[in-house]
Amino acid sequence: MGILKSLTPLQVYILAHLRQANIDYAKSIAKMIEMPIEKVAESLEELEKLGIIERTHGAAIKRTEARFKLSAEVRKHHTYYRLTKEGKHLLRTIKTNNLLGEYLSNISGYRNTLELLLFLKKARYEHAATISRVFSVNLEDTRSILRNLVKLNLIAECKPKILKRKHRKAKPKKETRTQHKYYKLSRLGELLIRYYT
Repeated sequence: MGILKSLTPLQVYILAHLRQANIDYAKSIAKMIEMPIEKVAESLEELEKLGIIERTHGAAIKRTEARFKLSAEVRKHHTYYRLTKEGKHLLRTIKTNNLLGEYLSNISGYRNTLELLLFLKKARYEHAATISRVFSVNLEDTRSILRNLVKLNLIAECKPKILKRKHRKAKPKKETRTQHKYYKLSRLGELLIRYYT
């Protein structure tokens, strides 16, 4: 777990993103996860200082190098990054040893964080009372866990509205007027789960 404990969920996602894209830049990653570019750029710089990623050199990028690029070759107008040997090794270790659950438990302080995120992926929208019942945790602790996961950008609070049956799969009714705070996976949480599970 060593260096993994010090990484944020955003940084762990960036490793997976760079593995798939091969080479990419901050604005592209920010668009993918619907997050401010400043946060992504800051995370990229921190990962570079740790030696997990590195800047690429040269004046142009070919599509064979940057897999998410649409044109055959582009001039570099951004700072592009790629995984270093250490970064590839860390990513492989996380995937092959199924360390995502352990990592999420460590950063959130709740041992079933991965299961909770998978539940929210399946349910789509759910409120604290139902989550509390499903995971046999008292309501105050559940709210604390959910607040922590919102701070980590793994889940998001939903705006009050009427939820249709298709939106709330854990407890289907024709429609539910939201009187509670409902929670769903954030884009970051969704992509982390998609890549690592």
